[in-house]
Amino acid sequence: MSGLTGKNVVVIGGSRGVGREIVETVAREGGRVLAVARQDEPLRQLVRDCPGVETLSLDATYEDAPSKVFDVLQPDILVICGGAFPPAAPLHELSWREFAINWEADVKIAFHFCKAVLSLPLRAGASIVLVSSGAAIGGSPISGGYAGAKRTQMFIASYAQKESDRLGLGLRFVALAPRIMPDTALGKYAAAGYSRYLGIPVEDFIGSMGTPPSCADAAAAAIELATQPDVARGKAFLLSGTGLEALP
Repeated sequence: MSGLTGKNVVVIGGSRGVGREIVETVAREGGRVLAVARQDEPLRQLVRDCPGVETLSLDATYEDAPSKVFDVLQPDILVICGGAFPPAAPLHELSWREFAINWEADVKIAFHFCKAVLSLPLRAGASIVLVSSGAAIGGSPISGGYAGAKRTQMFIASYAQKESDRLGLGLRFVALAPRIMPDTALGKYAAAGYSRYLGIPVEDFIGSMGTPPSCADAAAAAIELATQPDVARGKAFLLSGTGLEALP
């Protein structure tokens, strides 16, 4: 039996990329899944492509977003992978607003939802997976504050786990940091930005990455981290094309 069968799963950022792949997998494997995203049309397309999926359109950066989501479905598994596309220019060409866009989106979403999970709290045994980025490890010099924001999501997972343990809540937080996935819209955008910056063809930049992970790899990794009870709590895991690696 799948570890998703009969589970309530909420995916923040569930209309595209890794989030959508997770939504489709959960629905296929017998879970009840709620896809949350800001834009209506991608959610409508998701329902057309994957009947039975529940959707909720809202801006997940708002402080009251978690209560609105949890009023619809209390999750056994919460995946947080919503966020903004980062800029694609070097530091000196950015405004502060451009530099900070991922702090105002990705970090805010992680903060509000992890705070709500601890404050409610969710049921003991619930798993929360924050989808970060491999940029959090090595940096990303043409994406403004993106790398720092994604690193902060990893810190939030660790801090939230410490609070769950301190309060005896029985929750499990983990962070997943995939390297660039060229088959996602964000991955294509990043590859195009770096190819322009470096003055090389996109194919050469992708080739320089070795074996990158795919969107399906990232979705499978997120589900593995959420459903395997022996996975370390409060830890971050790097995902490459060769698999998961626990980060110190």
